[in-house]
Amino acid sequence: MAQTESNKGWVVTLSGTGINLALGILYAWSIFKAAIEASIKKGGPDAFTWAKVEVNDPYALACLMFAFAMIIAGKMQDKIGPRYTAMTGGVLVGVGFIICSQTNSYGLWILGFGVLFGMGMGFGYSSATPPALKWFPPSKTGMIAGIVVAGFGLASIYIAPLGSYLLANFGIQKSMLYFGIGFTVIVCGLSNFLENPPQGYVPGGAPAAGGSAVKKPAAVDLSPSQLLSTVEFYILWTMFFIGSGAGLMVIGSIAGMAKKSMGANAFIAVAVMAIGNAGGRVTAGLLSDKIGRRYTLLLVFLFQACLMIAAIFITGGLANPILLVLLATFIGFNYGANLCLFPSYAKDLWGLKNFGINYGCLFTAWGVGGFVLVRLAEMLKVKTGDFNNCFYVACGLLVFGALLSFALKDRKEPSVAAAPQFAPSGNK
Repeated sequence: MAQTESNKGWVVTLSGTGINLALGILYAWSIFKAAIEASIKKGGPDAFTWAKVEVNDPYALACLMFAFAMIIAGKMQDKIGPRYTAMTGGVLVGVGFIICSQTNSYGLWILGFGVLFGMGMGFGYSSATPPALKWFPPSKTGMIAGIVVAGFGLASIYIAPLGSYLLANFGIQKSMLYFGIGFTVIVCGLSNFLENPPQGYVPGGAPAAGGSAVKKPAAVDLSPSQLLSTVEFYILWTMFFIGSGAGLMVIGSIAGMAKKSMGANAFIAVAVMAIGNAGGRVTAGLLSDKIGRRYTLLLVFLFQACLMIAAIFITGGLANPILLVLLATFIGFNYGANLCLFPSYAKDLWGLKNFGINYGCLFTAWGVGGFVLVRLAEMLKVKTGDFNNCFYVACGLLVFGALLSFALKDRKEPSVAAAPQFAPSGNK
């Protein structure tokens, strides 16, 4: 029985990873952005006619909608389970991309990519991690969270070259149509394997209540209203805002930065960044299980701040393509670490009972950070012609975020403890 339950946990984990592999097309936005910019420059009757400052708006809005949809989707996931929540996300993603495939209108791309795709990501992403965490003991929280969210980061490895091929051979509209149909099928199909454990389930490696092990306090299950009254929530929210925004402002424009030195092969920088993105999620998860979330966050923020200064020199002029790829890899690594550390921290501090909506509240920082700093980055680039001021701003914010980490405390749920009893939230 224990082996069967363990296998079920891995099926749920890998299904969630697969869903995130589809939804991670967000990180390949710079490929679509470059195609839209080329269309604007070329002109003609069927060309995009957006203002230069508007080009990143669908991406920025998608980040914002993604984050706030997580609150609704998290509540839905806690109540009816992950399966139908993820299916809803798959349908929204498909409809959003199909709308984009029929038009070059700025307003309809805002609706299709910014609103519907953004919301679809929120419903799908919110359904992937919570059920996976519930099948494993607390000692594996960082590792399992890292594996599930690694799918989102890895997506650009195949989407960047695939997107470049489709855009070159079929154009923007047909590419969006193919992606929309494909991802609807994938997300809705894999959602059938998402399942919460039954009531009273004890994860393998966590002794049952009443055992001889020494008991220590388990994490308290906080309600959303209780969550919003804690100081830790606002500290983590601010740090998440900084960490996500600093990463997204680079990820959304990396293809443009690389085009000067890599030409048509700029998509390679996007794909390599995805490797770093996914690697950071798994590595940070494992490291935080060993040394704690707080110290891992401190290291990640300081390293990312140093990379922002390095980026000023590496991206200037005719950037060395090897250095640019290394920069993209490490920036992706540190950004990815955030997407593993914050859900793990949320589970440690606030429990699993309301994890979906609680993490949804925290995840709004990701969306606001992406919307604000991505929009700011594009405005500064249009004004100055380069990204240098963006890197300075990001560096300063990251140093501030590192200092905030000293106000946090780790609360690790020991594996040798009274096992938590999970209330059912829709097994199917």
